[in-house]
Amino acid sequence: MQRTRFSLAIFAAVAALTFAGCGEEKKPAPVVAAAPPPPAPMVVKIGTAGPLTGEIAHLGKDNENGVRLAIDEANAKGLTLGGKKVKLELLSEDDQADPKVGTTVAQELVDAKVVGVVGHLNSGVSIPASVIYNQAGIPMISG
Repeated sequence: MQRTRFSLAIFAAVAALTFAGCGEEKKPAPVVAAAPPPPAPMVVKIGTAGPLTGEIAHLGKDNENGVRLAIDEANAKGLTLGGKKVKLELLSEDDQADPKVGTTVAQELVDAKVVGVVGHLNSGVSIPASVIYNQAGIPMISG
């Protein structure tokens, strides 16, 4: 009988330890996925062209700086288009106040897929360049 009591005591101890280990399972903390990064803003390219070298480069640089300032101010406001963030990007070209260079510059801006052009400074450059912009459906504004 003593042996039975001893066996029962061992059994009870093992059972107690077994049940103690069967308590509530610790579940791993749920993995919380990091929020996806915000989508990259849509880049909209604006072209500007004017004489940045030569005798009237100071006038071309003034125009370029004015366009750059306007773009910086617009970007600072946080533009959206169709609910998407937009970042304006300036592409500036030197037309050297030369009609031949101006048409080459105009084609470069068209190829770069600008949505509009501010420039050219001189009418002798603006007129032939405007033909290229018109054919590409790109608006141009010139002072």
